[in-house]
Amino acid sequence: MNATDVSAARAAAIASTIDRIRAIEATEGVTRPALEKIRAELLALAAQEHLFPSATFPPPPNGEKGSNRYLLQQDPGNRFALYMNALNPGNATKPHDHTTWAVVVAVDGQELNKVYERTDDGANPDKASLRVREEILVEPGRGICLMPEDIHSIHTTGDRPTRHLHMYGLALEKLDNRKGYDPDTGEVVPYNSNFMKPTLQARA
Repeated sequence: MNATDVSAARAAAIASTIDRIRAIEATEGVTRPALEKIRAELLALAAQEHLFPSATFPPPPNGEKGSNRYLLQQDPGNRFALYMNALNPGNATKPHDHTTWAVVVAVDGQELNKVYERTDDGANPDKASLRVREEILVEPGRGICLMPEDIHSIHTTGDRPTRHLHMYGLALEKLDNRKGYDPDTGEVVPYNSNFMKPTLQARA
């Protein structure tokens, strides 16, 4: 396949996958079982690694921190947004929520997700007490499902860059009420991550 053929095949596979994801949400709503079905669809897409070459979706140059984020498809109204995130090893985020559902799967590389639960009653909007509920390693064949209220942090492990598909119920650029959590002080702050750079165009 030449680059044009790969691009066309990728667009068709993404469109078909999102058609099925759209139908899952319409039928079942936003539930954990529904997100597990969405994860299965995305895992099948990610398994077609030849559609997502590293030359088309490179991480930041020279081992830089942060993420190169590429928009793959987005519905009108900013719904059902699918991105490719390409990161180098050694990145980490503070715990944060999304305010929309999210499913992340891997084309290549490993990303450790720490999923937290609150141990306070939520009465103070500026403070939170968190503990790690579980750790999920996102790698080829494994993904993570997150409900809008779930809190997680990302840690890129291993010794190779990651290429991961991130699917959101609403585009990241429209999520303006996200919260970040300082695990040491418990401070709750608006989450405007510098971890991600602006959305990029894939290379031809």
